[in-house]
Amino acid sequence: MLGENCTDSKGEITVSFGYQCNNCEGIPCRPGIRHGLESGSTMPRNRSFSCLSGAALSANATLANTNICNGLIGSDILPGLDSPNSFRRVPSSSSLSRLDILSASLQSNVANLSCSAPSSFDSHENDSCLRQPMSAPTRSDSFLNAVEVQVAGGAAGEDRVQAVCSEENEWLFCAIYDGFNGRDAADFLAGTLYESVMFYFNLLDSESKQDVPRAPFECSLDDSMVGIEAASAESFMRKSADLEMEASSHSFRHRVLDILQRALIQAESDFLHMVEQEMENRPDLVSVGSCALVMLLHGNDLYTLNLGDSRAVLATFDESNSMDQSERLKAIQLTDNHTVDNGVERTRLLIEHPDDPTPVVAGKVKGKLKVTRAFGVGYLKRKKLNDALMGILRVHNLTSPPYISTEPSLNVLKISRSDHFVIVGSDGLFDFFSNEEAVKLVHAYISSNTSGDPAKFLVEQLVIKAARSAGFSKEELLNIPAGRRRKYHDDVTVIVIILGTNQRTSKASTCI
Repeated sequence: MLGENCTDSKGEITVSFGYQCNNCEGIPCRPGIRHGLESGSTMPRNRSFSCLSGAALSANATLANTNICNGLIGSDILPGLDSPNSFRRVPSSSSLSRLDILSASLQSNVANLSCSAPSSFDSHENDSCLRQPMSAPTRSDSFLNAVEVQVAGGAAGEDRVQAVCSEENEWLFCAIYDGFNGRDAADFLAGTLYESVMFYFNLLDSESKQDVPRAPFECSLDDSMVGIEAASAESFMRKSADLEMEASSHSFRHRVLDILQRALIQAESDFLHMVEQEMENRPDLVSVGSCALVMLLHGNDLYTLNLGDSRAVLATFDESNSMDQSERLKAIQLTDNHTVDNGVERTRLLIEHPDDPTPVVAGKVKGKLKVTRAFGVGYLKRKKLNDALMGILRVHNLTSPPYISTEPSLNVLKISRSDHFVIVGSDGLFDFFSNEEAVKLVHAYISSNTSGDPAKFLVEQLVIKAARSAGFSKEELLNIPAGRRRKYHDDVTVIVIILGTNQRTSKASTCI
C-alpha cells in the first residue's frame, strides 16, 4: 500500500489504499486475454496513469444501515470493500451479480441507447426510453470489462469511495459518494453504480461496432481526383481517414458521457422506488441523499460526472511560463459546484420555480440543503415522499417539486503531457484548502518523497489545520469521537491520480 494507517486506534484514517501500475516492461499476458498476443508475451502497460492513492477520515456518526435492497447492500457488498490496505485483484464475472439485487425495473426498463435523452432528467419517470425491455449483454461485449480488474474502496462516516482499474484494457474508474442525512444513498451508489455503468457500456460497445471508421485504404476517390499526383492522393486519403476517425471519437465520447448520465438516472429511479417501499417504517429515508463524483480515465480521455459539491482538480504545468516548476503549476477545477452559493445554480432555481417566492430560504434550498443537485433526498423531489415526514422535518410549502436536480455536470478532457495529477475530493477537503493550496501540497509532497501516500498526506494536513483552528493538537482532535468531531471538520475523502509517465517509486501494491 502507499502508506500506513496513521495515528492511534481512537482516531485513525479509516481508509488508506494505493495502486501502482506495473513497470514499463509490461504485465504478463495470460490465456484468455483478448489482445491477439500469445500466452507468455507482454502487453504495454497503461500509460494514462502511473499510480493512485486514496485516504479518508470520518467525522459523522452514522446509523446502522437499513434493509434497503433486502439488506444486501450493507451486509453482503460493502464489507468486502471497506477500508482495504491496498487494491485486490479480482477476476471479472460474466454475471451482473450486484444488479441482480436491484428492483426489477433495472433489468426490464433499462434505457435503449438509441433513444434521445429526455428533455428533463428530473422527470425520468415519464421517459419512455427507460421503459423499453432490454436483455443483458454478455461480459465480452464491452471494453470496460476485463479478464482481471483491481479494486479498492472504503467507508468513512457518510462518505464512500471506490476505485476499479484494468491495465489490460487501459481504464480507471473511481468515485466518491458524499452522503448526508444518513449513509443509505451513498451505500446504494457504492454497491451498484459501477455495475450499472458496466451494463450500459456493454450496450455502447455493441452500438460502436456498427460505427467503426473506415481504414485509409478503404477511402475512395471520385472522378475529380483523376490526374492528382499519387502523393497528393495519398495525403488526401490520410486526411479524410483522420477526419473520419476524429468524428467517430467525438461521437464515442458523447456516448460515454450519455451512458454515465443514464446509469445515474437509473440508479436514482431504483433508489427512490426502494425508499417508497420502506418509508412507512423508515420515513427518515426520504431525506437521505448523496453527492456523486465519478471519473473514468480511458486512454487519454478523462471523463467526469458530478452531482453536488465534491470536486476534481487537475494539476497542470504552464509550458509557456519560464519560471521554476512549482511556479508553473496551475490548478484547474474540472467540476461545477452545485450549491446555492453558485450564482448560476441559484438563478436556475429561481427561474425553474417562478410561482414559488421562497425556493431559497436562509441560504439553503427550501431551507434544507445547500446543494442544488444530489442523488436521493426524495422529499425535495416528490410530494408523496415529503408527506411521509412529520412536523418541522416536512417542507410545508413544496409548491413545485422537484427542487433538487439529478442532472449532473458532465465533461471530457484529453490528457496532455503537461498534466501532472488529479485530486478528487469530497467537499470536506475544500472546506480547508483552496484548489491551489491542495495542488501545491500534493506537488510538494510527491516532489520530496520517493515513496508514500499523497492522498493520506493531504488528509493529515487538513487534520493539522482543523486542529489549530479549534485550538487542539492533532492527536486531541482525532481522539474526539465521530459525531462530536463534526463540529470541527466534515467527513473527508481524497483520491490522488498521478497521470501519464510521471512515475515515482512507491509502496503501492496489488494483492493477489
